[in-house]
Amino acid sequence: MSVIRDAAPRVNDAPTPTPPVKAAARRDPYAWARYLAIALALVFALFPIWFIVAAAVNPAGNLNTTQWLPNGLSLGNYTDLTDARPFWSWYKNTLIIAGFGSAFAVFIGVCAAYAFSRLRFIGRRPGLMTLLLIQMFPSLLTFVALLRMFGSLGDVIPQIGFDTAAGLILAYLGGAMGGNVWLLKGYFDTVPKELDEAAKVDGASHARIFFTITLPLITPILVTVGMIQFIGLFNEFLLASVFLRDVDSQTLGVGLNALLTADRNKYFGAFCMGAVLASAPIVLLYLAFQKQLVGGLTAGSVK
Repeated sequence: MSVIRDAAPRVNDAPTPTPPVKAAARRDPYAWARYLAIALALVFALFPIWFIVAAAVNPAGNLNTTQWLPNGLSLGNYTDLTDARPFWSWYKNTLIIAGFGSAFAVFIGVCAAYAFSRLRFIGRRPGLMTLLLIQMFPSLLTFVALLRMFGSLGDVIPQIGFDTAAGLILAYLGGAMGGNVWLLKGYFDTVPKELDEAAKVDGASHARIFFTITLPLITPILVTVGMIQFIGLFNEFLLASVFLRDVDSQTLGVGLNALLTADRNKYFGAFCMGAVLASAPIVLLYLAFQKQLVGGLTAGSVK
């Protein structure tokens, strides 16, 4: 008896390798749209800067003849700016107010944040919530009270009354805490408490722990808060415009606004030149401390 065997083909059980996908097939078909959006955003952001710089070096120096591409380069607007108003006095006043105001604001904020982070006392959490709630109200609500208070205070102590840098700095320090305390406290919470406990074992007080151990460890957030405060005070206009009445005691924002209000067409070139010169400190600060700024913002917002 013969056995008939079906000759079936052998099937390979190994999976068939997938052919490599070409680079062109993996390319995002909407990449051009993203690049176009980035280019439009850059043009939208850089156009005002270019327009201000072009108007600042325009020889004509007025609003009607301002062009995207100036016909020539001239420093006539700088001469008009310094001859018409005490520009460098405004510059000095702005740097003094912003510098000292930001330094004192950082010191007040870091002391409060250290207390909220390291100490345990009654009303700690309600105090934090109150600081957060106060930020919901605009600072414009305090202007009437500040004007009445400093008007009466200036009669007794003229050194901190109207038209004084010390008085304006003192008025700014009334809102020095607020959101800075939350940002600083978040960074304090990332510093190990074991360092404080080890220092207490060695007999260190809270003040010594704060100044010699903790502060050197939180340098990035100090730089971040200091820059935020400096830029905010450097650009502040509302309170300074009603607080500083004398021309020689005004800041850059108040003085340049008065220059533009006097004759918008005539002094537009001088105004743009002042705006270009006024942007130098902030640009230099960002270039010098950009690493600390990014690190402080990211680390301070963790907790």
